[in-house]
Amino acid sequence: MNNHEIDYEIFGDDMQFVQVELDPGETVIAEAGSLMMMDDGIQMETVFGDGSSSGGGLMGKLLGAGKRVLTGESLFMTMFTNERSGKKHVSFASPYPGKIIPMDLSEQGGKIICQKDAFLAAAKGVSVGIEFQRKLGAGFFGGEGFIMQKLEGDGMAFVHAGGTIIKKTLSPGEIIRIDTGCLVAMTRDVDYNIEMVRGVKTALFGGEGLFFATLRGPGSVWIQSLPFSRLASRVFAAMPQNGGSKGEGGLGGLFDIIGGDR
Repeated sequence: MNNHEIDYEIFGDDMQFVQVELDPGETVIAEAGSLMMMDDGIQMETVFGDGSSSGGGLMGKLLGAGKRVLTGESLFMTMFTNERSGKKHVSFASPYPGKIIPMDLSEQGGKIICQKDAFLAAAKGVSVGIEFQRKLGAGFFGGEGFIMQKLEGDGMAFVHAGGTIIKKTLSPGEIIRIDTGCLVAMTRDVDYNIEMVRGVKTALFGGEGLFFATLRGPGSVWIQSLPFSRLASRVFAAMPQNGGSKGEGGLGGLFDIIGGDR
């Protein structure tokens, strides 16, 4: 076991948070801004990259942190270490409505590939890197872009996604097609590609976009029902300046009430 072995508990339904229990000397890493609360005695430290390796010198750390920039993440992550003698707790909150998925990487072949903004927190020692898609079609047209995140190690990692989450286990050769934005994560052996929607009318008027993701087993795939991009586009479309309702019963009215509009 190279990663710290942490215990955890997930609270809530649609706006969840995960509470991690740290024994003395144990550490958990998390994305900047995800902290909800922590006990006295936990030390915070900001580090380049994921802090999974202490070697390599400054240049190695800069290169590791620079990879995170390609996935749209911050250069820095935060480490939370229990420096007291008893057990301590630290909690991390979901950034938007959805579910937190706990993943034991030792049970998933030591590697999970996920969408670039899905990672929430993990035991120290889990490496958070980038995964280049082998096929250009997946890169240029996939909802998650050419680059996805990879989580490697043998410890616990926590991934967040929107809406309801379903896990599909694919047998060898079994294929499933999903909306590109609904893909959350997959195990290392799943073959991932992008296919164009067949038929001009379906492509132009189907309302589902021009492309969908094709995943071929064996392996496991996690799928979300509400990608954040879809949620954001609906909220944006409902705003008054974009033609949405301006009445008190609409979203525009809610914004007026919150903003104290007179």
